[in-house]
Parts: sequence; C-alpha cells; structure tokens
Amino acid sequence: MGGFSTFACFPLGEREAWATIAGFRPVCEWKVCNAVSDSTDDETRDIAEVPAVELITTVSVHLLSAAAVKCGLANNPEQETDLAEARKLITALAGLITAAAPEIGDHHARSLRDGLRSVQLAFREASTFPDAPGQGPGEKYTGPVN
Repeated sequence: MGGFSTFACFPLGEREAWATIAGFRPVCEWKVCNAVSDSTDDETRDIAEVPAVELITTVSVHLLSAAAVKCGLANNPEQETDLAEARKLITALAGLITAAAPEIGDHHARSLRDGLRSVQLAFREASTFPDAPGQGPGEKYTGPVN
C-alpha cells in the first residue's frame, strides 16, 4: 500500500468511531492518499492495521490543531477563540505526549513537544489574566513554560 496518511480517522456512517462497550471494536478507517498519481480513488485500511505510533501522533496533531484554533491562531480569531476549550485541549495533549513519549521515541515526541510549547505560549499570550508559572494548561505535566 503506497502513499501517505492524511492523519484523519473518521467514523463510518452514523455509528460512533470509538464504541468500545461490550466488545464492539472501533468502527474506523484510515485514509491513505496516493501521492504518486492524480487518482481520486483513496485506499483505506482498517484501524487494526495502523501502528500505535501513527495513531498517537495523529491524535496529538488533531489536539494540537484544535488547541491552536481555540487559542486564536486560525483565520477567524474573533469567532473561534475559546480559552476554556483551549485549556482542556492543551492539558489533554500534554498528558498524552508525556505518557506516550517513552513509547513513541524522541524523534516523534520532540516535534510534538515543540508544538505543545507553542500552543501553551499562545494560550498565555491570548489570556487577559495569564496563569502563574506552572499553573497554565498542561504545565502540571510539562513543568512551567516560558
């Protein structure tokens, strides 16, 4: 299977992608785009075939992107900035990166930590009343960010 991942996991039909109750396996496919041809036919693969490092990185990228938007770093900051939501996303991202770093290796974790630090600083800059050092979103996992 050639190509590259789009870093997007999506539910099939009306069902939730992450239903895990009573032994249901997640209903999710991974899109793989063909980088070589202009074909509109996308290959898909079952989530069971996706390596853990790719899943962790993909979820991290989604959290990072959403946090950046909520910190006002998107095209429409007046309507998309929501620091309460950004705080939740950044804290979740910090916990995921901190917990997963030993498993995914420094090569992957380093770039995720850089992105995390960037949104932590963007959050601090966007805040009317910045948190005390060490009290910002995710800082209980990362330590103070400055």
